[in-house]
Amino acid sequence: MKFKFDKKYLYWGITAFLVIAASILFYYIVFHRSNLSNGLGTMIGIAMPIIDGFVLAYLMTPVLNKIERSIIKPLYHMAKVPETAKSKRRMRSLSILVTVVLILVVLYEFFGLIIPQVIRSIQSIIFQFPIYINNLSNWAMGLLKNNPDLEQVVDSLIDQYSSKILDYVNSNLLPNINNLIKTLSSSVIGIFKALWNFIIGFIISIYVLGSKEKFAGQAKKIAYALFDHKTGNEIISGFRFVHSTFIGFIGGKIVDSIIIGIICFICTTIIGTPYAILVSVIVGVTNVIPFFGPWIGGVPSALLVLMVDPVQALYFIILILVIQQFDGNILGPKILGDSTGLSGFWVIFSITIFGGLFGVLGMVVGVPIFAVFYAAVKASVNRALAKKNLPTILQPYLTVGQIDEEMNFTEYVPPVKKKKKKGSAGQQKESGSEISDSEGK
Repeated sequence: MKFKFDKKYLYWGITAFLVIAASILFYYIVFHRSNLSNGLGTMIGIAMPIIDGFVLAYLMTPVLNKIERSIIKPLYHMAKVPETAKSKRRMRSLSILVTVVLILVVLYEFFGLIIPQVIRSIQSIIFQFPIYINNLSNWAMGLLKNNPDLEQVVDSLIDQYSSKILDYVNSNLLPNINNLIKTLSSSVIGIFKALWNFIIGFIISIYVLGSKEKFAGQAKKIAYALFDHKTGNEIISGFRFVHSTFIGFIGGKIVDSIIIGIICFICTTIIGTPYAILVSVIVGVTNVIPFFGPWIGGVPSALLVLMVDPVQALYFIILILVIQQFDGNILGPKILGDSTGLSGFWVIFSITIFGGLFGVLGMVVGVPIFAVFYAAVKASVNRALAKKNLPTILQPYLTVGQIDEEMNFTEYVPPVKKKKKKGSAGQQKESGSEISDSEGK
């Protein structure tokens, strides 16, 4: 008897395996989250150089494409070099070389200009810190002396919390000083490890740039192999949308932050703000974080200026408010446009959630990630509405009360409370009762 293989048994077996694997994974997520997170962290730590390489290659791709299309290819065409596989490899190699050299030169010039100034500012702060504290205390004492009520409130607060601060220092801070030193040491080691991973990742990124079309082609091949052509087209279109959202937002935000840092440096130099370069670098770097960035960089910078000159600190705070309004209403929309398609509420929502989950990195990439999720949900809702022959634009749903079977929209009308009208008999009864009352009186 010849055995006949039935595919349905294979499908049942794969389904059972996936159900069992998903159940085991769910059990570990619920009851062994620490072990799972430690194992995931170890795997990410091992693969970090490769991750850094792909991230760097992704960020350098727009520069590479621009150089290759605008400089290298026209030069080859002017030299009348035929486009063969060998000449294309040479063009790509030359484009990568020009891109890497250009980026390294820009970074070297930028950090060569900024780092010495920042180091001198930090050294000056360290050497003159006692003087700044003395100036700040004298200013505070003068302010309290001229305001007796405020002085009384501050004295009561100091008396109330000084003992608690001393208890905290003696009971918590001093006994844990060894742990603090260990934490600082591990942080320094982590910085050197991250720097080493970055160097290895930079080397990997060069190889990724050289074969980026091959990687993209292999990914498309896998998509069409696993799914039908319609689903494969949707997946590839979705990845293109993700790419355009990420590269448009992150690239535009970096350019926006550089411009804000330069504007801040020019304005602080004009008004005479202490440590203009240092505070401008802080404001420019933190401006990469949407919405909250100017405040994250502005508050410590204002405190730094406050120690040197309280009046300049007030000017600096006003300047940061003006720059933040300029960036949020003019410069940011001009550079970024509507790259995310999110309203202000969803921007704050995504920054809060992703910042709480992943820290500073989550605050930077949370907006484009949530924009992709938002667009996917919106597309799914629009497809479901289109199948029901309902409009996909928002305007008809703003005032809709109900939709009948013929797909006609009826506007919602809030109910109006009717005032009770007294009848003629009631009025006569009331008037009669009033007459009888008057007669009785």
